[in-house]
Amino acid sequence: MTGTGPEIQDTIDTTRPHPARVYDWFLGGKDNYPVDEELGRRIAAMDGDAPKAARANRAFMRRTMRALAAESGIRQFLDIGTGIPTEPNLHQIAQSVAPDARVVYVDNDPIVLAHAEALLRGTPEGVTEYVQADARDPHTILERAARVLDLDRPVALSLIALLHFIADEDGAHDLVDTLVGALAPGSFLVLSAMTADFEPENVRKGIAAYAAGGVTLVARSHAEVGAFFTGLRLLEPGIVPVAEWRPEDAPDGPVSLYGGVAVKP
Repeated sequence: MTGTGPEIQDTIDTTRPHPARVYDWFLGGKDNYPVDEELGRRIAAMDGDAPKAARANRAFMRRTMRALAAESGIRQFLDIGTGIPTEPNLHQIAQSVAPDARVVYVDNDPIVLAHAEALLRGTPEGVTEYVQADARDPHTILERAARVLDLDRPVALSLIALLHFIADEDGAHDLVDTLVGALAPGSFLVLSAMTADFEPENVRKGIAAYAAGGVTLVARSHAEVGAFFTGLRLLEPGIVPVAEWRPEDAPDGPVSLYGGVAVKP
């Protein structure tokens, strides 16, 4: 897979904050720049739970993927909106349960491409691949993913912390419908998305801070997040704050992200 090179570095704008790098800063990572830290600190000052929400979202990914691999027997994973690798990555979770698991990561961000090598260090028995594509182009994603995944067999589709960057009028529901529609029965949708149901004022300030950095965010209600699961069967406990989805420890209060997992009949 292509590693970091001059042609990639030239496309990375370090003068403006970037959501993936801000998220990396919230998680305590090192793949961010002063402009990202500045926005992260500004958001954290307005909403002290923002870093906690990032950590809770990452833990949600770990629990859901482990459950699907261990309990549901899923061996194929399609992760869209991958972000900067933060171990353990999705393929490490899945392949720790099933070494032969096949994982396709998708992102359109040159920052993620620059780190793609870290995403491809999977097991010898399994397959990990990275696809450079835009989430708003699901047909291209499916065409390229099908080179690695058998779409006639169940796939776990991961849209974690992605859809709050895509408004309804920009095709968020069409994106989900197209992707899920192409998957076999027995496939799963794993999704988390920002909400203002719990801390509306803090979320409003966070949205404004991101907007000042040129990033659009969309907060959705419980019912609006639920609409993405139309036609699917939700697994217990349904759509809940991400920290409350089958927690391993007592949740440290709700965060402003809903999450859910559902199976395609």
